[in-house]
Amino acid sequence: MKKTILSLALTTVFGLMAFANPIDGEKKEIKTSESKIVWKAYKVGGGHEGTIGLKSGALEFDGDQLVGGEFVVDMTTITNTDMTGEYKGKLEGHLKSDDFFSTASNPTAALVFTNVEQNEGGLYDVTGDLTIKGITKSIRFDLSIDGTKATASLKVDRTKYDVKYGSSLIGTAKDKLIYDEFDLVVDLQM
Repeated sequence: MKKTILSLALTTVFGLMAFANPIDGEKKEIKTSESKIVWKAYKVGGGHEGTIGLKSGALEFDGDQLVGGEFVVDMTTITNTDMTGEYKGKLEGHLKSDDFFSTASNPTAALVFTNVEQNEGGLYDVTGDLTIKGITKSIRFDLSIDGTKATASLKVDRTKYDVKYGSSLIGTAKDKLIYDEFDLVVDLQM
């Protein structure tokens, strides 16, 4: 009888410990040097594109299912890839200035997943908190995982992050040249 009571007590204690301390998912670090973030901005009559460096990142899995992720982007690395020479340098300097991303005072941006819903075939609906210039807003996007590669495309409204230079929301007609939304195309290697 004493053995039965002791067995029940131990089973209860270990069972409660399992619920109190759930097993953390496996974090897979992103290979930053092999990953790529491309930005694409649009304006009346054209647009520009370039890259931004990933400082750190990880995706979290429970078994083979994605359950979380967090990333830090080095905004000081923002470059333009569709221009050369003097105009390329001027655009990059302007993007780093207070008119756009204020990289001297805000050298990083961040994304933290807050909800992940699995669809079929390695596709996920992701909601996350995106922080740019110290301002955090929720964003939703689709993410695909195929083996050790993850890809996503995000559409970001820059005005939500106090990036309003040339926005259609402010200024006169001649200043309404740059569209408020820009794209981020992300290819991650784990």
